[in-house]
Amino acid sequence: MRDIRLVIFDIAGTIIEDHGEVVASFRSALLANGMDVSDAELREWKGASKREVIRRFAADRFTTDREQKVEKTYADFRQALENHYQANGVIPIAGAEATFRWLRERKILIATTTGFYREIADFILKEAGWFATFNANVTSSDVAKGRPAPDMILRAMEATGVASPSQVVNVGDTPLDLQAGTNAGAAGVIGVLTGAHAEERLRREPHTHIIPSVADLPALLSA
Repeated sequence: MRDIRLVIFDIAGTIIEDHGEVVASFRSALLANGMDVSDAELREWKGASKREVIRRFAADRFTTDREQKVEKTYADFRQALENHYQANGVIPIAGAEATFRWLRERKILIATTTGFYREIADFILKEAGWFATFNANVTSSDVAKGRPAPDMILRAMEATGVASPSQVVNVGDTPLDLQAGTNAGAAGVIGVLTGAHAEERLRREPHTHIIPSVADLPALLSA
């Protein structure tokens, strides 16, 4: 892929290890607030704005006090996830730092997008030592619509001064990452296999490439 000016990375499962803590925290918060949702169903929504997903589940289950239930569930999810990362730390995907360095050396801008809210995204990036690494960091708190809408990608483009999606690569580990990249018209829509989804699942979504991890991105872009 030539003339790439911006590479956008998802966070959990793409540049930091994800061992199911996001889904587990989400499911426990939902269950505590009367919404029993399977892990398989939650994995399909991984990468989406968490408040939007809670609102979707609540709409199917409650007719009164729905928004109050949404906010309570969202607060419980935030607390559970923050407790996990504070207790267990943040582990970068092997080779991620080398990939960022390779891109920067070639004057390619880098950014993150995430379904997390601002506070936890900033905490993760600080813990990984990456808070000043990226040219832009966009969260679901910053846009009107989360994935699969392209809003976060478009915001990252705006923040970095990249006008054309033909100069953008979007990298993520979930079906929603691939859908968002496709909806944005990105030149590269790349799935990685370091997250919750198997290769077979990712290949069912529109994409340009599926690679083992972000460590393999320099070789792909060089080719």
